[in-house]
Amino acid sequence: MTPMNDRPTDVSDSTPDDPAGSTPAEGVAGSGTPVVVEPAGSAAAPRARAHTRIAALSMAAAVLLTTGAGAGAWAATAAGTGSATAAIDGAGGSGVTSAEDPTGGAQGFGPQDPRGFGRQGGSSSATAAVDSTEATAAQIVGVVTIVSDLGYEDGQSAGTGIVLTSSGRILTNDHVIAGATSIEVTVESTGASYAAEVVGTNATKDIAVLQLQDASGLATATTASSQPAEGDAVTAVGNAGGTGTLTAAEGTVTDLDEQITTQAEGASAGETLNGLIETSADVVSGDSGGPLKDSSGRVVGITTAASSGGSDITGYAIPITTALSVAEQILAGRETDEIRIGLPAFLGVSLDDSTDGAVVGGALAGTPAARAGLAAGDVITAVDGTPVPSPDALSTAIASHEPGDRVEIAYTDAAGASQTVTVVLTEGPAA
Repeated sequence: MTPMNDRPTDVSDSTPDDPAGSTPAEGVAGSGTPVVVEPAGSAAAPRARAHTRIAALSMAAAVLLTTGAGAGAWAATAAGTGSATAAIDGAGGSGVTSAEDPTGGAQGFGPQDPRGFGRQGGSSSATAAVDSTEATAAQIVGVVTIVSDLGYEDGQSAGTGIVLTSSGRILTNDHVIAGATSIEVTVESTGASYAAEVVGTNATKDIAVLQLQDASGLATATTASSQPAEGDAVTAVGNAGGTGTLTAAEGTVTDLDEQITTQAEGASAGETLNGLIETSADVVSGDSGGPLKDSSGRVVGITTAASSGGSDITGYAIPITTALSVAEQILAGRETDEIRIGLPAFLGVSLDDSTDGAVVGGALAGTPAARAGLAAGDVITAVDGTPVPSPDALSTAIASHEPGDRVEIAYTDAAGASQTVTVVLTEGPAA
């Protein structure tokens, strides 16, 4: 799936944005007992992420399985600031790992940012041995593996998730499904696979909720009602390396309320994650979205990042109480500055940020931009009469709309002539 970018990170104590002790609202599993909630409808999610979810603690994230295109992934010109992938030490190097570029590099793979530029890879680095074993039958109950087709990037990514309800509600990281044009989820305890839609995402908190199609009678994960204590034994269960076989990495809780700051890389801005559980479990690429379990088998956290560049791996997880609280906000169906419900509006251009203005680098075949005749060298100047002097301004303008909206695009073509065209925005890939 999405590879994790090795990004240098600072770690410090902080107070979480969402108190770990908060009680999850009804509708998601909590209180240490699986809660069955009938699906309230779902909508595929957008590919436009608002925040990069990769810690230089590499994101314990998704693993890029295959990829085709080279540098400069196509732009969705959707909301958000792009995503980055993290590669965890000892799990295949840093940056983008693929058959095309096994050592990483600026390949432009993975979820595109609103301007259409892919993630910057790094040089390969595997310095830490990974201590894990194949997960037991008990450990895989309520755990799923996730494979996303990155249709606009000619690739696939893989990660992990947990089952919240018997009817197929899935909790995972936002960065696990970012850029997905289709998602397949396999319930590892039964081997059954399902197509999944994205109910909603919160890229800032790195949480996504999926809904499996035509699922019923699924075994759910058992979640804890409070955070673990420092020194508690924990086990990270996940799709390490994107192999499709769940592994278990044992460790202890080494700190709580951790804050990690990612380093800006390529098109992805650095960002800060708060209130995380720090653990000595060897989480690696592909484990993202998977459960961090306590000694009783209850989920106490959702793996999201891992350190890199040293002889030991340090894992980071979002407290399950925080994750469930965010999931409940998504299930409420109300969009906020952080929460996106359904797919984002999608124009389908890549933008050249090496020059001033919203300069089109290309239009993706079959998208509104291509149908409107936009081409490399055109400069988009306004959306519905509002000037867009930069790629970010264009992204913001498109993000304010919904799929199906008709918008007027003003642009100057390569010959210098002013043009205006009306397009109907389509649905973008997952955020």
